[in-house]
Amino acid sequence: MKKYSVKDGKMHIELSKNLSPAALDSFMVQFNLHDLGLERLFQKQLADSLEQQGWQVEMAGNLFVISKSLLGSVNVANSLEKLRMTEKVLGPEASAAANHQVKYAVNKFRNKAPFTVKDSVVTFYLKGNPQARKVYLAGSFNTWSEDNLAMHKTDSGWVANLKLSPGKHWYKFVVDGNWTTDRDNQIWEDDGHGNVNSVFFVPNHLFSLKGFLNARKVFLAGSFNEWRERELAMVKTAEGWQLPLYLNQGTHSYKFIVDGKWYQDVANAEKLPDENGGFNSVVRRGASHVFTLDGFPQAQKVVLSGSFNNWKEHELFMRKTATGWELPYTLGPGNHEYKFIVDGQWMADPKNLPPGHARDGNSLLVFQPNYTFVFKNRPQAKRVSVAGDFNNWNPEGNPMRKVGNDWQLPVFLPMGKNRYKFIVDGEWILDPANPLWEQNEYRTGNSILWLESKQ
Repeated sequence: MKKYSVKDGKMHIELSKNLSPAALDSFMVQFNLHDLGLERLFQKQLADSLEQQGWQVEMAGNLFVISKSLLGSVNVANSLEKLRMTEKVLGPEASAAANHQVKYAVNKFRNKAPFTVKDSVVTFYLKGNPQARKVYLAGSFNTWSEDNLAMHKTDSGWVANLKLSPGKHWYKFVVDGNWTTDRDNQIWEDDGHGNVNSVFFVPNHLFSLKGFLNARKVFLAGSFNEWRERELAMVKTAEGWQLPLYLNQGTHSYKFIVDGKWYQDVANAEKLPDENGGFNSVVRRGASHVFTLDGFPQAQKVVLSGSFNNWKEHELFMRKTATGWELPYTLGPGNHEYKFIVDGQWMADPKNLPPGHARDGNSLLVFQPNYTFVFKNRPQAKRVSVAGDFNNWNPEGNPMRKVGNDWQLPVFLPMGKNRYKFIVDGEWILDPANPLWEQNEYRTGNSILWLESKQ
């Protein structure tokens, strides 16, 4: 059990005494709590390190209950502010990957093939270890429990089947009580204080090229990997070449490179123009947004360009309609900037002008927002905006909208720690409804919120 909450002006952390070393390690890594001395508390029942930092430690049955006053502490920025204030219990989803932050990924193994995936079921495989009595699989998918996913012995090793969602997952093997990474997996991540975890990406797209059986090398390149030519080597099969990949949501252009020659995917009818008069093949994942521009009936050509396609001018040609121009385009969740190019002239969206109605700026589309900033009970304010890590602390970039007596702004924020402040009629202030803050270089503090993946 791992629970944190705010009550009576104090931060409370409840940790089960039976928490496994890996689960405790994951908790500390997730919230960057290496300086608290939790390992010493669990291993030796000593709370001196915590008490020196102003924490109170109590033992309540099978729990360690750790608490500290929220305000007035100079060490708040080092530990307390790194936790998201909530009363919910952390579940397996808290350790799941923030997959929208991973553009693409391919698994890399040596001495064995990547784990097979069929109907979302992953077959984890540990090679060898014939003398082992018990082997377990532990990872972000089961809160690092060391004894609830038993692996089964085969003639060549140990296997376990587990249904997982597409994306990134961390794991280790527990062999007769000893934790070990997958030494055949070339992708691993440092947890921040000396330990590493193996990483496996459940793919969500299979790139396939039929034929070319006499080719020596075939590579995949696309917008997702910035068109690097020799990075994604495809695997030869009986019918051609293939490569399973994890792709995040959005529109992805790609081509195959066969012995140095570029080819469009003839088996895929989806395509977009390239800069050389040809076409790139396209994979679309996620929801579509219809961009519209009213008017301009005399225009010969209208192009959509934005941060989502690296501001290309030759790719997204809009279609003329009875009332103007439009183009459906698949986007991933995020804060996207864009403009229209009307017969060579760049312009912001007249229906979605940049803040301050500056026509030379970029229009902003918040697609599938995952958080709404709310500034309460300030009806007399004339202008309220939000600035933070998510918009490079731009005080003009994200004005809030007045709703009754409150001000609101839906945005898309990355998973993890987000720092921010409100700007109320020119005055920068902390979020009065959020007790979580940390000191900044100006000694005025920043509010903090933590977002966890729900995958």
